[in-house]
Amino acid sequence: MQETSRQLPILSVLRTLDYLQIAVMVLLLGAGLLFIHSTGVQIDTEESRSFFSKQLIWIVTGAGVYTFIVMLDYRSPICRMVMTGGYLVSLVLLAAVLFFGVKVFGATRWLNISGFRLQPSEPAKLMVIGMLAELFTIPFLVKNKFYGIISAGVVVGIPFLLIAIEPDLGSALVLLPISGAMLFAYGIKWRYVLLGILAITAGTAFILIDSFREDPILLRNYQRDRIKVFLNPGSDRGNRGHNAFQAKLAVGAGGATGTGIGKGTQNELGFLPHTVSNNDFIFSVIAEETGFWGVTVLLTLYALLLYTILRTAFLVSGYGRYIACGIATLIFCHIFINIGMSIGIAPVTGLPLPLVSYGGSFILTSMTTLGLMQGIYRQYKLSLSE
Repeated sequence: MQETSRQLPILSVLRTLDYLQIAVMVLLLGAGLLFIHSTGVQIDTEESRSFFSKQLIWIVTGAGVYTFIVMLDYRSPICRMVMTGGYLVSLVLLAAVLFFGVKVFGATRWLNISGFRLQPSEPAKLMVIGMLAELFTIPFLVKNKFYGIISAGVVVGIPFLLIAIEPDLGSALVLLPISGAMLFAYGIKWRYVLLGILAITAGTAFILIDSFREDPILLRNYQRDRIKVFLNPGSDRGNRGHNAFQAKLAVGAGGATGTGIGKGTQNELGFLPHTVSNNDFIFSVIAEETGFWGVTVLLTLYALLLYTILRTAFLVSGYGRYIACGIATLIFCHIFINIGMSIGIAPVTGLPLPLVSYGGSFILTSMTTLGLMQGIYRQYKLSLSE
């Protein structure tokens, strides 16, 4: 009898989980490991062969964080205070990058903390989502949405500037659709939506105009060159446009069924640079080695993942809904931009493919966000049985 009673809490947890989301997450993580191993074997250096084991360590660590978060009640004052505190910590870390950051492949976006390399811009995205969700549930701001919009602008604007200064304009720009989706869920008036669209359009036009200046005002020279190459893909294939051009060749080389796992020539022969084949351009490797049908399976998994998140968003309200909308937008932006870089419909920005690309910071962030989503779904299921 005592043994049965001890099992009941575990059984109650198992009955409240979103198993579709868990299955999709596991399959995507498995696909990432498979192709990180594939690229490592093809490159065949001591460092490349270590990527698989490093990624596996990050996934195991992320699984622990995921399980812990699932068991928490995201609505509790302590959890919400942690999210708010996490936002402030992320600002400190982003500021620290500007003074103590480590340069990797020409970009200063990382901090070395006790031998662990952290990219603060990744967890900062989740912290911004949590802070906005907290703002939008403050009674005064629920009634006075104009002040809510102003407050949201401050919350998003500070990390946006800190990330853009690193420079990491791609990660900074992701904050804009995230905040836009959450503001829409917040229930802002349509005139504010139209003003936002006009502002984004004006900002995009300014960036495009700035990219044609010899001495750009806002952009760094390499960012200017990336935009030029995006607008005219054949203009600089030997330099700035090399990665994007080779990535498209790899996608096209896959055909219907692919060349076979571990048999992609673009990566093996080094046409697709080894420094990006397992992270920024891992989609190109997948497309070449598995072809159209493999890519279809991958996109189906991502569609199911987004479906589970949006389903939860519609099931809950208030704080949980804001969190879900922000997370869905974050994951969608990474999927769209990362794949878009490989097929030529988005400029190269260095955003990883969720759960698949190599990299500890974003793996931990992705699994944390999905643990939070699982926790929101679990609390909803528990509320139905009360």
